[in-house]
Amino acid sequence: MNKRAVFHLVSYMTLFIGLAVTACAAVSHVCGDALEVRCAFLLAGGITLAVSLVAGMLTRGDLNLGRRDGFGVVTLGWLSAALFGALPYLLTGVITHPVSALFETVSGFTTTGASVLDNLESLPRGILFWRALTQWLGGMGVLVLCVAILPFLGVGGMQLYRAEMPGPFKDRLTPHIATTAKLLWAVYLLLTVVQTLLLKGVGGMGWFDSVCHTFATVASGGFSTRTASVAAYDSATVEGIITLFMFLAGINFSLHLSALTGRPGHYVRDPECRAYFLFLTGCCLFMTANIWATGHGSFARCLRDAFFTGTSVLTSTGFCTVDFDRWPGASRLLLVFMMLMGACAGSTGGGIKVVRIMIVFKKILREIRLFMRPTAAIQVKLGPKPVEPDLVLHVSAFVIIYFAVFALGSFLMTFFTPDLETATTSVITALSNVGPGLSAVGPVRNYASIPLAGQGVLATCMLLGRLELYTVLVLLFPSCWRR
Repeated sequence: MNKRAVFHLVSYMTLFIGLAVTACAAVSHVCGDALEVRCAFLLAGGITLAVSLVAGMLTRGDLNLGRRDGFGVVTLGWLSAALFGALPYLLTGVITHPVSALFETVSGFTTTGASVLDNLESLPRGILFWRALTQWLGGMGVLVLCVAILPFLGVGGMQLYRAEMPGPFKDRLTPHIATTAKLLWAVYLLLTVVQTLLLKGVGGMGWFDSVCHTFATVASGGFSTRTASVAAYDSATVEGIITLFMFLAGINFSLHLSALTGRPGHYVRDPECRAYFLFLTGCCLFMTANIWATGHGSFARCLRDAFFTGTSVLTSTGFCTVDFDRWPGASRLLLVFMMLMGACAGSTGGGIKVVRIMIVFKKILREIRLFMRPTAAIQVKLGPKPVEPDLVLHVSAFVIIYFAVFALGSFLMTFFTPDLETATTSVITALSNVGPGLSAVGPVRNYASIPLAGQGVLATCMLLGRLELYTVLVLLFPSCWRR
């Protein structure tokens, strides 16, 4: 591994975090926060910028990256973002313990949305904006942003792109990876602007709440400015707008780009997108019938709650309008399955991803057919296209590792949680970057009751889930660090 190049590029990511923190000082000033809060943001930004500049000067040199270097830059870059991103919480005194501050920051950057904070309405607006901004930056990826706006990172940019972007398919959309990154961020910005205007103009939200909720929606994050989350607004219009954009954020962004360039038919032709839509619709209709039959309100109210909650969970956003922990067992179990599955590859959503589930399912069907007809030539296909055998093996291994990490994490969390349901769902929501779970970490509660050691375990799971396991796990092998 080219350690000098790795740490040099990490310094650029840290520089972006420093600039973002400093910008929050301006937001804090405009919103009328106390002088101490504004000074805390300036101090946090100054420390981050100083460290990044010194590290950048000390590690100047060859920037050519190999595959291993890309893994190192992404993992260490995200760790650096989490460490320095925790400074505003600590310096403002909003969170007093470093582990809890790190948990909140990792939850933000990984777009998990799990929080240790309560009574959000009483917090400085600069802090609320920083929470939302961490999710927005983490949704598309800070390093993909670096590749987009720093031309010289085009050398080795593909390694960064492949290591950070979610999903098994990470092909270039254009011959130049920097152009691909710019196009993806352009789509991301467009969704952000449109949703903000709709929440403000149609939903009746204030500008601040509109921006913060948009940041959390398009990033599939779930941090709200209200303790009761979206339920605080009790508005069908607001819920409808957020549901739509949660759904859009869960679709592969390359399909949005195709639609914007005059090819909207790609939505229908893409097998993963079709499966995503049909699975979400089917689950929401089942939950509507289930909660309506068990007396959780009128049919219209149940339909509204089911579609908002189902979309929020499947896309790993984590916004809440109802305490789904009180729903019948069938709906709660279905929500857990949806947490595990997640949204489409190439989206801002978390989870295993729809396309991986499809490949594994088709692989199982193939093996059953081969058991009956051993000499048959049967291929695993997505739509009309066959899937390469190596990719099938890669996906199968990913799913196995995913559940192995889930099992280990759940075992560890049994030491820090009051019941098995809390332990297992807290790990599922962390790995899948969802946020709310069941029982003690349900939608109307937070993670403040989890001991510090448990918060550390969950923060690790969040990072593993966001960077899709391999990117982090390969760094545990000594051979990865050898030249």
